[in-house]
Amino acid sequence: MKFTILTLFPDMFSPLRHSIIKRATESGKIQIDIVDFREYATNKHKKVDDTAFGGGAGMLIMAEPVVRAIEAIDPEHKAHRVFLTPAARTLTHRRVTELATAHDHIILLCGHYEGIDQRAIDLCIDECISIGEYVLTGGELAAMVVVDAISRYVPGVISADSLARESHTTPGVLEHPQYTKPRTFRGISVPEVLMSGNHAAIEQWKLDQSAAVTRTIFIPTDSK
Repeated sequence: MKFTILTLFPDMFSPLRHSIIKRATESGKIQIDIVDFREYATNKHKKVDDTAFGGGAGMLIMAEPVVRAIEAIDPEHKAHRVFLTPAARTLTHRRVTELATAHDHIILLCGHYEGIDQRAIDLCIDECISIGEYVLTGGELAAMVVVDAISRYVPGVISADSLARESHTTPGVLEHPQYTKPRTFRGISVPEVLMSGNHAAIEQWKLDQSAAVTRTIFIPTDSK
């Protein structure tokens, strides 16, 4: 799986050089290219933003450098092109797994300032994605979230057993609480059933706890 991230702030992506994502890139399971699309501006001072027609606060990223960058990177439009913006459907577990299996190359465009000229989106973008109902200062953090989430479903990045038991793998079901050594910590003991060796009872406990966690999170307070 290849990710190409278009950004004005390439130095923001150091988190992708650590932990599981680092190991996945070093082993060749994923590839992450960071592209500063300012380099595709054609004016003398590499200016990429200007005031918006019709007025409004702040500056808007111009279409030309974005379009030129994407066309240079993906001239035959073989990649899936994504714009990170709060004005889009929220990313879900289901969409993450679909993206992981449907595409070999994903381009992620990070907005900044007041956004991007709509013509760049109309000409070059296949899908807009939001990571939540809130606004960030730019799309860089959102791009890292998308890369991390999708990479986990690239074969070999994480064991299949780990993926099978986590939150959202079963739609609408969250993961149960988990414990490790020591058996007692600050007066709180590991549930006895987990120490029993009774695999059927342990499995039932996990199912029951998952259901309890899910009810706590998803049932509105006024419905309890």
